[in-house]
Amino acid sequence: MLIVKKFGGTSVADKERMFNVANRCIEEYKKGNDVVVVLSAMGKYTDELISKARDMDERPPKREMDMLLTIGEQMSVSLMAMAMHTLGVPAISLNAFQVTMHTTSSHQNARLKRIDTERIRRELDARRIVIVTGFQGVDKYDDYTTLGRGGSDTTAVALAAALHADACEIYTDVDGVYTADPRKVPTARKLKEITYDEMLDLATSGAGVLHNRSVEMAKKYGVPLVVRSSLNNSEGTVVKEVVSVERMLISGVALDTDAVRIAVLGLRDVPGVAFKVFDTLAKKNINVDVILQSIGRSGTKDISFTVNKDDLEDAVATLEEHKERLGFKELHSERGIAKLSIVGSGMLSNPGVAAKMFESLYNEGVNINMISTSEIRITVLISEKDGVRAMNAVHDAFGLAD
Repeated sequence: MLIVKKFGGTSVADKERMFNVANRCIEEYKKGNDVVVVLSAMGKYTDELISKARDMDERPPKREMDMLLTIGEQMSVSLMAMAMHTLGVPAISLNAFQVTMHTTSSHQNARLKRIDTERIRRELDARRIVIVTGFQGVDKYDDYTTLGRGGSDTTAVALAAALHADACEIYTDVDGVYTADPRKVPTARKLKEITYDEMLDLATSGAGVLHNRSVEMAKKYGVPLVVRSSLNNSEGTVVKEVVSVERMLISGVALDTDAVRIAVLGLRDVPGVAFKVFDTLAKKNINVDVILQSIGRSGTKDISFTVNKDDLEDAVATLEEHKERLGFKELHSERGIAKLSIVGSGMLSNPGVAAKMFESLYNEGVNINMISTSEIRITVLISEKDGVRAMNAVHDAFGLAD
């Protein structure tokens, strides 16, 4: 069997945890399996690097940030190879150039295009454990790129798909996927299994347990995922196409506090205006989420939407730069907001889900600013200060408590 194992930053935060991960991988190796390990940077090391960059330049160039941030994963994989060597097992560390991991040129948010697997297969044939840097790639200009926060999950799934691995295991500091973040909702319970679609919506809505692009890729290539704890041997949660357990109405509640709202006011109420606004942002690789358009009046309309807070400055600057072409009167931005989402394929056949969510928020005195829905997700925009309280109220209202 060929098994891909991914370990997050907390799993390799210090020497003791490094050796814990090394032993877990060696255990698999000694069963006769081929083992590929994907690592994130140690602990909070990425945050330290970001802090050093901002000490030099308030708005550092994205290319240089990628050059800097790749240091973290390279340190993790080389130290892990050393740990395994100490334990008497042959291992080799490889970075994005050595694999090679080809990506787009969108610095800090690149997408994987393809992976060359020859080097990895050669090392596996030599019965080495292969340890690969997560989160990073190489573009057509031979520059380092990074895949965005949580991108190591995507690296692991992409490797599992490219190598036709028998399993892809994602190890984190929690022991599976929960109905809500157990650090914010004490009554949250672990799910035995969840569908790709539900997991994708939860990940997109702020559940930090998996990177949304990794779930997208797992679904596309049929890679079965298991989310497990690196600190114990519990079963974890399986992410797959179809689940066998009886469908719950709602599978989970997620809270995203990384969103900011932008309002474009006084746009002309004519066809094609919304396209121009969002096409302008798309060309700058700025992702837009919850969108609300007002009813046209006096020949004008307003459009509000959310973006990630890291994209706020770029989004505002881009829109202001194109103000004349887009033809809006004012631009407002608002921080201090949160996106609260419920996700579950059970809501497809059950009317009244939205009403129950809104009722629970009303009972808590939480005001809703914007609403967005899909077949299996309802998202509301609320004040960030109400976020955790609202999350707990909605979680309880749908009977998700352990």
